[in-house]
Amino acid sequence: MSASAAGKSVYDVIVVGAGSMGMSAGYYLAASGVRTLLIDAYDPPHREGSHHGEPRLIRHAYSGGETYIKLALRAQQLWEEAEELTGVKLLERSGVLNIADPERYSYRGRAGDAEQLGVVTELLSAAEIRHRWAGLTLSDPFEAMYEPNAGYLYSEQCVAAYRTLALAHGAELIVNTPVQGITAREESVTVHTAQGDYHAGSAILSAGAWFNTLAPFVQLPIRSVRKVVGWFETKGETFDAGRFPGFTLGSSHGGFYGFPNIGGAGLKIGRHDGGVSWQPGETAAPFGEYAEDEGDLRVALEAFMPSAAGRLLRSAVCKYELTPDEGFIIDHHPEHPHVYIAGGFSGHGFKFSSAVGELLSGLVQGMKPDAADISPFSLARFTTSASPASHT
Repeated sequence: MSASAAGKSVYDVIVVGAGSMGMSAGYYLAASGVRTLLIDAYDPPHREGSHHGEPRLIRHAYSGGETYIKLALRAQQLWEEAEELTGVKLLERSGVLNIADPERYSYRGRAGDAEQLGVVTELLSAAEIRHRWAGLTLSDPFEAMYEPNAGYLYSEQCVAAYRTLALAHGAELIVNTPVQGITAREESVTVHTAQGDYHAGSAILSAGAWFNTLAPFVQLPIRSVRKVVGWFETKGETFDAGRFPGFTLGSSHGGFYGFPNIGGAGLKIGRHDGGVSWQPGETAAPFGEYAEDEGDLRVALEAFMPSAAGRLLRSAVCKYELTPDEGFIIDHHPEHPHVYIAGGFSGHGFKFSSAVGELLSGLVQGMKPDAADISPFSLARFTTSASPASHT
C-alpha cells in the first residue's frame, strides 16, 4: 500500500498503546526515520495504566538469567541518554536494598550471576543491615543484596520525556482514542478507531493491562490485577532520600517494594504479590475499598520499618498485567509476523521500557537484537506450563 493511496492515514508503523513501552518504541522508530503513529486511549502520561504514581525501581541483579540483566544494564544507559537529550532528571542512583527471609528466598545465586556481567552487589547480614540503616528492624535470619549503582526512575517524567523526543523526531500521536479493532493483511495493518482507520506496513501492540480490549485479534495469557501503593509519614531523617535506598522485601507477610521519603512525600510502599483481578472497562476500586489496601502495607511497615509507619499521606491505584510466569512477552503475532507484541510486564517491567522500546524498534526494522536474546520472552513458551519466576 502506498502512502499516496490513503493520504495521511498511512504510516510505516503504528504503535497501539503509548505508555512506557509504546512511547519509548515510538521515539526510537521516529529517530530512525520511520514514519510512526502512536495511538492511546488516554493522554500519556496518565493514571489509567501502570506508569503513574512515581517513582519506579531500576535494578540490574535480576533473576531469569543474563537476558534480564543485560536488558536492565542497557535500559539504564538509555535512561541516562534520555536525560541528556531532554535535560530532565529521570534517574536517581539511590542504591537498592533487596531484603529477604532466607527461608523464602536467597540472593546469593543472583548476585553471582550479576557480578559476572559487571554488576556491583554486596551481600549483607541482618546485623550489617541494621548498622547501615538504623530504621530497619530485622531479625538475624534476614539477609540482603545491596546494589549501590541501582536506584529509581521518575516514571511519569520518563514517559513525558519519550513523548517529547518522539514528537521532536516527527512521530505523530493521537490521544483519547480507543482502538476498536485491528485488521492485518499480508503486508499491511489497519487500526480502526471512532475517528477513522489508520494504515501501516507494521504495528506494535503495547496495550498493557488493556490488552484484552484487542481481542479477538490478539489473545494473550495476561491477567489484569488492581494494585495499590501508599506513602506514609516518617519520623526523623532515617528514611529520607539521600539516606535511605529503594528497597524490596520478601517475608512471611508477603513481597513488598518501596522508596525513600522524597521531598517530604513520605515513604512509598507497595505489595507485589496478591491483588484483586480487574477487567478493562471496569472502574478500579479506590484505595481503601478493601481493608488490606492499607492493612497489608502497614503490617509490613510496623514489622520492619516502624518509624515509617505513620499517617497515610497519599495513595494510588494502578494495574499489573501478569503472565503465568511473570516474565515478559516480546514477540510477533502468531499469525501476522509484521505485528509485534510487547506485554505481560507483570509489575516489574517499567525499568526496562527504554531498552524494550529500542528492541521493538529494531525488530520492526528487521534487525536482530544485540542487547539481549529475546527467546525467553517468546509467546510460544505458554504452550507448556510455566512456574512463577522471582523477579521481585
